[in-house]
Amino acid sequence: MILARVIGQVVSTMKLRALRGYKLLLVQPIDAGEKPKGKSLLVIDTVQAGMGEVVLVMDEGNSARSVLEDASAPIRSIIVGIVDEIQIGGREEK
Repeated sequence: MILARVIGQVVSTMKLRALRGYKLLLVQPIDAGEKPKGKSLLVIDTVQAGMGEVVLVMDEGNSARSVLEDASAPIRSIIVGIVDEIQIGGREEK
């Protein structure tokens, strides 16, 4: 799992059948202190995340396909949760 912040939306007028009904979002991986870390990712949104929200991203194809219940879906990364808060050592970070 990867912590990430939603930084944009990708609009596509044509999508494969497996992706219809899902938003495509651009996310920036972050560390526990919410500082950017690594390259941004294009992900499928299954939880209705919004701009600026911190989310949990599953970045592994087979697991992502199982969430969509489509073994042939051409995806790798998918949002599986919205983060309410981050605590490190019992201290709230967000």
